[in-house]
Amino acid sequence: GALLALNKPPGLPIVGPPGDPSLDALLPALRRRLGLSAELHVVKAPARECSGLVLLSCCYHTTKKLQQFFTNARQRGQYPATYRAVTVGVPEEAEGEVRAGLCWQQQGDRAMVRGCQWDVGMGGTPGSAEGCALQVVPVSAPGRRSLARKDVKSTLTRYRVLGAMGGCALLQLQPRTAFPEQLQVHLMLLLCPALGDHEHSSRVGRVLGVPFLLTPETTPTRTQVLDEELLSRLGLSPQQLHHLPLHIHLQELVLP
Repeated sequence: GALLALNKPPGLPIVGPPGDPSLDALLPALRRRLGLSAELHVVKAPARECSGLVLLSCCYHTTKKLQQFFTNARQRGQYPATYRAVTVGVPEEAEGEVRAGLCWQQQGDRAMVRGCQWDVGMGGTPGSAEGCALQVVPVSAPGRRSLARKDVKSTLTRYRVLGAMGGCALLQLQPRTAFPEQLQVHLMLLLCPALGDHEHSSRVGRVLGVPFLLTPETTPTRTQVLDEELLSRLGLSPQQLHHLPLHIHLQELVLP
């Protein structure tokens, strides 16, 4: 009917500058190729860095109805989206939940960016802070005032280990909230950053093979560091590591 599903590769943004590749820029050509009479709208899509399911609609009413359904489902405590992730490290518990307050923070400055607006359907960055060097950081004990002002958002992800081998794991992830980079940060808090996470993996240090969490102030972002055995299994050299994409994939969406 009005719905169309695609499989997006990692690195493709939903919206980009004119002339740059983006999903939005491809929609007119896709519409012509499929012979559709109406314009296509993005209902739900993973963030730029992630791969996976993109849900499109050629009916504006259907688009709004489904977007409202996803919002309502999360508010009712349901999990309408299911992701898969490959992690460097294996969680201690085979399944569980990660709860954390998340906020935007200027790099090199403890001051939080207030009043930011983002597209929760696409995991975008805050529009009011464009041009700033920002990072998403966890807040260990957010106060009621910061939550009420929306300086900090309370987030929750349910996870389950599907398999593990060679120090890596395949996880099922079901976020009950929507915040940019939520899954990457939650995996970091599990001390098992996603493979290809060049934004948050530097915050997981190791001493004698035991992982521990570092503070954002002492760990600038850098290309993910992998041991020689894993590099060999991936067929990569250390110089090629920055090309390694983020291994988080939107696998399934529940529809009404």
